[in-house]
Amino acid sequence: MYQVSRLKNGLRVATANMPHRASVSLGIWVGVGGRYESAEISGISHFIEHMLFKGTKRRSAKEISQAVEGVGGYLNAFTTEEITCFYAKACHDHLPELWNVLSDMFLNSTFDKGELGKERNVIKEELAMYLDQPQSYVQELLNETMWAGQPLGRSITGTEKTLDTMNSAGLIAYQRNNYASEGSLVVAAGKVDHAELVRLVERSASRFSTAPRPVFAPATVDQKVPRVKLFTKVTEQTQIALGIRTSSRHDESRFALRLLNTMLGENMSSRLFQTVREDHGLAYSIYSAQSAFDDVGTLTISAGLETEKLEKALRLIMLGLQGFVEKPVTSTELRRARDYVIGQMEMSLENTESQMMWAGENLLAYGRTIEPAEVKARLAEVRPSAIQALARLYFRPEQMSLALVSPRLSDRGLLKLLKI
Repeated sequence: MYQVSRLKNGLRVATANMPHRASVSLGIWVGVGGRYESAEISGISHFIEHMLFKGTKRRSAKEISQAVEGVGGYLNAFTTEEITCFYAKACHDHLPELWNVLSDMFLNSTFDKGELGKERNVIKEELAMYLDQPQSYVQELLNETMWAGQPLGRSITGTEKTLDTMNSAGLIAYQRNNYASEGSLVVAAGKVDHAELVRLVERSASRFSTAPRPVFAPATVDQKVPRVKLFTKVTEQTQIALGIRTSSRHDESRFALRLLNTMLGENMSSRLFQTVREDHGLAYSIYSAQSAFDDVGTLTISAGLETEKLEKALRLIMLGLQGFVEKPVTSTELRRARDYVIGQMEMSLENTESQMMWAGENLLAYGRTIEPAEVKARLAEVRPSAIQALARLYFRPEQMSLALVSPRLSDRGLLKLLKI
């Protein structure tokens, strides 16, 4: 289903042909994100992402959006810790126009000083928005607590201080020196011909930077006891994020960890949802989610609840974790989790945008496209004993950090609750 070609300059072109779909999703991917940045330029990848929408030598910002939206499509981008992606989606016969616009943005952006000043203010408003959203800010606070003093602990958007130091020349130089062809991809999914896309990309390939592919400093871990970080703010609820350090995306246990997360808190059938919300009515929202990086990973439990119910909720969460440690899951619960993960994956991959994301993420993370059948086979190999082994390995106090945005004035008494 997937085809991948490597051009002379190292740029890879990948397609997922979905001949019965009317649309095509196209993305330019770069293996660079927030954790590649020094503290002094924190947020520069995200700033570049914004600026690539603000005008090129051929198009104004308005003309960029009109070129895609004018054919019924849409345009977007995102920056993560390890990836930046610019993508568009439209009917398949508009693939050349999509490439024309995306490549123009990527290769010809002017980084106009006037636009840069306006966009700096926009990003500062984005920072303020997150601060006003406790459920978002608590995640930033957790990262800062788990990875203190490291790139993974810094906000992808940067700070007002770092944003104020950035200028057009610096953004242009950073893009030229880091957005290298060896670490970049062009990926399309939908009704697309691989050879046609390769021909389109080859016309512009020589303009991609041939700088050495950048590297990041590996994360370090020096934690012997659980950590707690409280941000006091007048709010109606207390937002919590309990982070548990786990394994990287390359670890062989990642398939078992995926199923463990599903049983723990990924959906309404999960243990945490059933216990904390359904049985005790302590929270409207409670869930768990994974983040897997090149060298480390996290499993995060998040919830919003009344401040007076915080201690009870934390005790129930810890009991939920303890349940996986003390007793193997049943084959029935494991089967339900496996069927859920596979079903979600298969339904998602019916969409051309999801297929494009799947191929891009896999190529940057593993250097190859992974067929869904391979994932299914690996999930089928997971046994209850593997789930319990992971719980015993990771569900320990020294693996945990708790962040809170709350009206509480003190975190007194919370540390002792983080025990199994």
